[in-house]
Amino acid sequence: MGKKGKQSGAPAKETFEPLLIEGKTPGTGVLLLSSTEEEVLLKASEAIYQFAEKGDDNKASLLGLGALEPLCQLMAHDNKLIRRNAVMALGTMACNSDVKIALKKLDMSVIIPSIINRLSGDEQVATHEFATLCLASLSDDYACKIQIFENDGLQPLIKLLSSPDPDVKKNSVEIIFNLVQDSKHRQALHELGGIPPLLELLKADFPVIQHLALNILRIVSTDKDTRNTFREKQGFEKIMEVLSNATFSDLYDEALEVAANCLNDSECVQLIHKGGGLKKLMEFVHTPNTPGVQSNAVKCIAMAAQSSENCELLHEQNVEKVLVELLSDADVSVKIDACKAVSTTSVYLPCNNRFRELGGIVAVVQCLNDECSELREAATQALLNVTRSNQLNALAVYDSGGQTILIQLLSGSSHMTVANSAAVLGEMAGQDVILHSILSNGVIQALIETLDSVDTKVLVNTMQCLAVLASDEDAREEIRNAGGLQPLVNLLHSDNEDILDNACLALKACASDEPTTLEICKLGALEILMEINQSLDCRNGYSKSALISLLNLNLPAKYSLTGHLAVADVIQDGFYDAGKACAGQQFLTLEELAKQPVNEKQPIIAINTAVEEIVSEDKQTNSLARDTGRKEDKTRKKKKDDKQKDETRPESPVDKPWKMMEDAPLQLLVKEAKESVLSLEDDQERYSALARLVSKAMGGAVEMEKLHKFQWMLYQSELKFCLQSNVVPIGLIKRGIYRHRALLFKCLADCIGLSCTLVRGEYDRVWNEIFLFNVNSSTNECFSQPCRYIVDLMHQPGRLLRNNTPPAEQYQTTSMNTLV
Repeated sequence: MGKKGKQSGAPAKETFEPLLIEGKTPGTGVLLLSSTEEEVLLKASEAIYQFAEKGDDNKASLLGLGALEPLCQLMAHDNKLIRRNAVMALGTMACNSDVKIALKKLDMSVIIPSIINRLSGDEQVATHEFATLCLASLSDDYACKIQIFENDGLQPLIKLLSSPDPDVKKNSVEIIFNLVQDSKHRQALHELGGIPPLLELLKADFPVIQHLALNILRIVSTDKDTRNTFREKQGFEKIMEVLSNATFSDLYDEALEVAANCLNDSECVQLIHKGGGLKKLMEFVHTPNTPGVQSNAVKCIAMAAQSSENCELLHEQNVEKVLVELLSDADVSVKIDACKAVSTTSVYLPCNNRFRELGGIVAVVQCLNDECSELREAATQALLNVTRSNQLNALAVYDSGGQTILIQLLSGSSHMTVANSAAVLGEMAGQDVILHSILSNGVIQALIETLDSVDTKVLVNTMQCLAVLASDEDAREEIRNAGGLQPLVNLLHSDNEDILDNACLALKACASDEPTTLEICKLGALEILMEINQSLDCRNGYSKSALISLLNLNLPAKYSLTGHLAVADVIQDGFYDAGKACAGQQFLTLEELAKQPVNEKQPIIAINTAVEEIVSEDKQTNSLARDTGRKEDKTRKKKKDDKQKDETRPESPVDKPWKMMEDAPLQLLVKEAKESVLSLEDDQERYSALARLVSKAMGGAVEMEKLHKFQWMLYQSELKFCLQSNVVPIGLIKRGIYRHRALLFKCLADCIGLSCTLVRGEYDRVWNEIFLFNVNSSTNECFSQPCRYIVDLMHQPGRLLRNNTPPAEQYQTTSMNTLV
């Protein structure tokens, strides 16, 4: 058998021949995106892009087939072409709303950085276009904006603003527009040098790019640092080039808004004026344009008028004439902006006066009748500014009948319209002729109704207006009768400082006559103000002033609460001493105290020097006869029968009006004081004589050691019982001590024209202080400064005790035991 022969060579290696596959469904293309072969990936990604580009249905179909995740992974592939195709497909699909939602649900911290990496200069223009398209779709979401910013996406986007491809520019500027809606992104845009390329885009061939660039500049130019850069880069000049080019008329609105922001800067206004910018703005106002363009031009004027220096420049350009013409424009939006411009330019007095001379105030008053609430609000604001501290302008409003319309606007208008109307009326009411006209048109009732508002500005302006109106006596009476005092007192409880201050201001103004002051006190204002002024956090000049005003016209309350009446506090009929007020206790009127049941407390001491007029019975009879003589006999007989029935019916004490008890003894004391005291020439002798008269009337001198045996308390208790009243006329008191004698001394001194105070100390110890000029014995001349003395009415009546000396201090501070 022969030997096996050796093989002639090694077997060939196994190879796979290229396979040509024809995919007919998008599902196949999506599956191929997971391939590891570059050629397959390149063709599959290109096919996916072409399929997605054909419509939204195709995009949604690819989403359902799961194309998103592999495409996102392929954006980071090493092959530049594969990356380009993947980005193109993803960018196209991201324009679909469902795809966008699904894309946001993926890990943005991975996807956004991957897209931003495709914005580098090494990538193709097509990659830039679709990467920015994808980011533009995502950048309207806050979370995506944060990812773009935190992954330094703003800088490459700014560079792409200079791309030669218009689509790249459009997408990049759109992303930046979305980013600058947040303030921190605006600052970053400025710091990264984004202003110059944005200004260059104003020359772009495509309006959409120009609009987006202008809108970005409108937003970022609200920042002062950005405006500085804008000015340094001749930004305003470029804006003016847009405004000067008739082919850019569709850009005027946004360009004027950018200009308005720039005019908020005084330095910028000066430069703009030197370059003829202000004159150009005036031309825009005059030139027939769309309402939006005119409105924005007027807004520019309003922005420029933020300072007197700028107003002076506008005044040179006859801005007042322009505004008056605009107030007659048919478009409401133009009128609104014109009113706002009037408000700002009014800070400059020449502008304000010129506006009146040209009939501008009449035009603004006419706007008050417009159906548009926004225009009425703007008009009231304009009138407020032009009438502030300007009497001639206030008269112009009055001559135009503006006060009647303003009063009507106090009801049923917006909070700001009501607040402005009240403020204008307050400015106008400073002139008497206008004040009377305002009052005759029912302004008080309208203002009182607005005190129910919850808006702080409305309440503040209303109370300030009422404070001005309350200078008139008839106005105060109307406020009182219309129930306007109660809401003012209620507002003293407000936690808002402005409301509280102005409530105090209004109440102080109302407390200018006794009836109104007494009514305010009845409503509890005294107690509230006392509480406020005891608080270190709440009290201020307004609350103190209001309290002083109330007390100065309510001396019984002043004496009870403060324990002191000054020389200027002249006691009059109706004064009463109710004793020292307790904390938190309501201060009652004399009538309320008199109607209380008789109690065991010390009596309320009342002052009444008036002589009651008594009409004689004969006069009454004759008058009655004359009246009834004109009537028929039958009617007279019926009246007589009714009168007889009334006489048999007992009179109800409730029906009988309360009046003070007559005090004849006090009247005699006043007469005696005038005759015996005033006849003396020396002031010291007068005070001493008056003191002796008071002491004699109140039981005479009482030794300090025997004061406890004086038994004045028992005597006064018996007097209360006899009178069946807690109120005792001071003239009926024949046994009185410090409290009673000091009050009688003050009363008589005020009646005869002598000056003295009334001071309440501890333990109901009361005394009077007087001021005398001492005579220098060597020169026989009076000293320049008066000396203060305490008048002794108890122990050595007529003795004058030098203040701050031991006898005076003893008289003021004797222990409580001596008073029992």
